[in-house]
Amino acid sequence: MALFEPVFTALNDAGVRYVVVGGVAVVLHGHARLTADLDIAIDLSPEATAEAMEALGAIGLRPRLPVDAAELADPAVHARWIDEQGMRVLSLWDPGDPLRSVNLFVENPIEFEELWERSDPVDLGGVRTRIASIEHLIRLKRLADRPQDRSDIEALEAISSAREDEP
Repeated sequence: MALFEPVFTALNDAGVRYVVVGGVAVVLHGHARLTADLDIAIDLSPEATAEAMEALGAIGLRPRLPVDAAELADPAVHARWIDEQGMRVLSLWDPGDPLRSVNLFVENPIEFEELWERSDPVDLGGVRTRIASIEHLIRLKRLADRPQDRSDIEALEAISSAREDEP
């Protein structure tokens, strides 16, 4: 997770509320698997989004597409990205470290407040972050419904069942 610690630190320092979803969240719940990027849901209110974009830009993250990342804070612009381009995530990458790739939902598939309230706080070597609950990850994985998502669902259901069996 060291690759993504600067992302978590930047968002935390800026006071941005975010929830890690996707493969990294699956790994943090205890299923060892490879993942190449970090998927994050953020509070998409204009002010919070602007703070997130500023924080991520400050650590060198840039959009993969020729768009102005700061425009994600404008609800009309990100609605247009969704309607006209079918954009689901704004993909950012670090030219200084091309392995660091971050996907931000341009529209949260689950209401952000619900994701936030049910998320699990974790400590990653002194950096605190929040990961989506297993229930929410399963919902998100069902929405995406790719082969890897189906495999993740099986693993997450097994983890959830094992946790329920714990005394």
